[in-house]
Amino acid sequence: MKNDFYEILDHYIPNVKCELNYTKDYELLIATVLSAQCTDKRVNIVTRDLFSKYDINALAHATNKEIENIIRPCGSYTKKALYIIKISNRLVKDYNGIVPNDRNYLESLPGVGRKTANVVLKNLFNEPCIPVDTHVIRVCNRLRIVKNETNPLKIEKVLMKIIPKEKWNRVSEQILLFGRYYCKSLNPECKSCLFQSNCKRYKQNK
Repeated sequence: MKNDFYEILDHYIPNVKCELNYTKDYELLIATVLSAQCTDKRVNIVTRDLFSKYDINALAHATNKEIENIIRPCGSYTKKALYIIKISNRLVKDYNGIVPNDRNYLESLPGVGRKTANVVLKNLFNEPCIPVDTHVIRVCNRLRIVKNETNPLKIEKVLMKIIPKEKWNRVSEQILLFGRYYCKSLNPECKSCLFQSNCKRYKQNK
């Protein structure tokens, strides 16, 4: 990857941080599960209420209906409530409520796939990871990093090859945030974009 790619990302996203709010390790894990098909902004509103009422032990003993009533705005609330309770039970039973630095264990939890595990490992343990969500998929296709590819794992592997490992965490978050705020699905800011020369969409529309 050329240096100007990183320079442009630094221009757009100079301050890199996960936008999910959390103060405890399990809060990030649960917030990431809730973020599936939901905005971080909405998740933060919901988790502020959820975590003010329940710690990890209380979540493990909560009823589905109690959790559903709080997380309803996040969508798929029936499934997500079940995931939250089961995850909390597993963490309390296996690790006294602490999230371990263990990909295999994380991916064995209900509702936790590779992308969620990557988010947790990257932010809690600074493990080199590249979470791939819809924003990353969109940006990578538009900037011709991949060609008509929608498989998150395949895109992750491409990014792992072309980005130096020591940059994975920062650059993957920058790509995600660039897609969220600039290279949006609807009404992207193409006219002023510094990636115009690389952008498939811009050239097609031009």
